[in-house]
Amino acid sequence: MDTAPRLGANDVTFRSATEADVDVLVPLIESAYRGDSSRAGWTTEADILQGQRTDPRGVLDVIESPVSKLLTVERTGEIVACCQLEHRGEHAYFGMFAVSPALQGAGLGKVIMAEAERTAREAWGVREMHMTVISVREDLIAWYERRGYRRTGKMTPFPYGDERFGIPQRDDLQFELLVKPLG
Repeated sequence: MDTAPRLGANDVTFRSATEADVDVLVPLIESAYRGDSSRAGWTTEADILQGQRTDPRGVLDVIESPVSKLLTVERTGEIVACCQLEHRGEHAYFGMFAVSPALQGAGLGKVIMAEAERTAREAWGVREMHMTVISVREDLIAWYERRGYRRTGKMTPFPYGDERFGIPQRDDLQFELLVKPLG
């Protein structure tokens, strides 16, 4: 989807999320992955998962964690994207990545990834970024590969039966670990 105008680092600002942002962040994250609104972008999981992607408690837990940062991305004063960074010893974990469906395909994801990697390197001195992606999300995995992430083949089971992660629509879901060295 390349219908949105191209966006660069000068078009957005980054800051750490606060408790006051939770009521904006939860619907943003949901809109990027679940339900009909997510179909406006390309990151939708609506065909493989229903139910929630996160909830206010899950977002607040990330904000309040002493080892995590939830970066918000603002454009003209409005939160349009976010991502989680978590310090895990020698590496950082990247997750809870959401871009407003209306802005997907505008280059914003690349800008956010670069800022997240820079932030993790500078804040924690880590040498690698790790993330997990549902293994059947080939288009999303390919996008991360173009950003320098590599598939490891290391899989962890999807938490079937725990509706905090959604309601699976198929029985073959698992998470694959992707890794990128940070120079």
